[in-house]
Amino acid sequence: MTAMTWPDVAGRIVNGVHYLPLRIYYADTDISGAVYHANYLSYCERARSDCLRLLGVQQSETNWSTSGGQMGFVVRRALCDFHRPARMDDLLTIETRFKAMSGARVEIAQRIMRGAELLFEAEVLVAVVDGRGVPKRIPDSLKQAMAAFLPRPL
Repeated sequence: MTAMTWPDVAGRIVNGVHYLPLRIYYADTDISGAVYHANYLSYCERARSDCLRLLGVQQSETNWSTSGGQMGFVVRRALCDFHRPARMDDLLTIETRFKAMSGARVEIAQRIMRGAELLFEAEVLVAVVDGRGVPKRIPDSLKQAMAAFLPRPL
């Protein structure tokens, strides 16, 4: 059997913003019928991973450093605001924007929307680390891929 391709399964990048669609299922909700709060962080992680995938970074490949060492991302900080609950069968969009990049750090803004309604937003700081957890500079190839999506100075 040949592999199937699903062109939008990783979302889309439009004008420097990554959009990932998401449907809420029963397993995502708590006893009140609202999405369990920790799931919003999981949805944002999924969106960041798919955004990187569209930029050509396969996080499953542990050797994506130009210097040949194992590298990966870790979340250093996440500041979250919960505005409104999502519920079963809601169709949401996770928006991901790169805000800044320096050294080993990338600042990312994420929002979860239900149509035009803001449900959740997060400011996430991720760091590039080696296999021992030591911060490493962002590889040039990754910098170049992400730089096109950083805000331009006025």
